[in-house]
Amino acid sequence: MLERLNQAMEHIEGNLDGRIEAADLARIATTSEYHFRRLFSALAGMPLSEYVRRRRLTVAGAEVLAGERTLLEIAVRYGYTSGEAFARAFRAMHGVGPGEARRTGAPLHAQPRMSFRLVVEGSSSMRYRVVEKDGFQVVGRKARVPLVHEGMNPAIADFIRSIDKETLERIKGLSDQQPEGIVGVSADLAESRAEGTELDYYHGVVTGAPAPGDLDALAVPAGTWAVFESSGEFPRALQYLWRDVFTQWFPANPYRSRPGPEILRTRLSGDGAHAEAELWIPVERATG
Repeated sequence: MLERLNQAMEHIEGNLDGRIEAADLARIATTSEYHFRRLFSALAGMPLSEYVRRRRLTVAGAEVLAGERTLLEIAVRYGYTSGEAFARAFRAMHGVGPGEARRTGAPLHAQPRMSFRLVVEGSSSMRYRVVEKDGFQVVGRKARVPLVHEGMNPAIADFIRSIDKETLERIKGLSDQQPEGIVGVSADLAESRAEGTELDYYHGVVTGAPAPGDLDALAVPAGTWAVFESSGEFPRALQYLWRDVFTQWFPANPYRSRPGPEILRTRLSGDGAHAEAELWIPVERATG
C-alpha cells in the first residue's frame, strides 16, 4: 500500500504544471477516491488539495526568483487564470507578492515533497472487530458544527448541553441494537476533513424503530463496519484513535473506508477525564 501511495506522490510531482485529479491518484494507489482523500489527509496532516496547492506555489516561487519566465507565464503554467489570482495565492503562502519577491530576492516558504514510509512503533495493539450490519436509523438531535481535530469541540459540547433531560431519556429509550445507548454520529463531512470545515453531528441512538416526528433521523444502509475499542484520556485518546485507524490500521489491512457516518459510543468516568469508547467506521474490502 505504501509503495502505491508513493507512486501517486510521484505522479503529483510529475504534473505540478499540468492536470492532477484525485481520481487518477486513487487509481495509481489502487483504491477509491474517497478512501485516498481520507488516507492522504490522515497521513499528510493536510488535505490533498492543500498539498498540491502548496507544492505548486513552492516550485512557482523558485521560478519567480530565477527570472527566466514572466510572472504571467508562471501563473498560467501552474494553473492560475490571471496574474492577480496568482499574486493573491503567492502572497498567502509566501507573505510577499511575486513581483516584490523577484525584485528583492525575498525569502520564501517551501512545502517539501512528501513520501510515506512505514514506522514500526509496536508500543500498543489495536483491538477491533469487523461487523456486517443491516440497515438502521440514527435518531436523536442534529446540529451543524465545525470540525475540531484536537481538544474539546465547544460547539458539540454546547449542543449536547442544550438537549433537555426528558428528551435525552426519550431518545435513549429508542436504542434497540449495537452500538447501544447514546452515541455521537458524524456525517456529511467535507472531503478535505480540514480543521473548521463543517459536519452534521447527531446525538442519538442506533435503532430500527421509526423516528418520532420531533426528532432528527439519518437512514444508514446495510454494510460492513470496522469497530475499534479505545480507553484513555478524554478527549485526546478518542481523537488519536481516529488518527491511528487511518495511519496504522488501514495501510496494514485489506479494507478501505466507504462513504457513511462514523459512530462513536463513549462512556466517561465520573470525573470526565477518562473514556471507554467504540468507534464504528464504514468499510469495504479493498480490491486490487
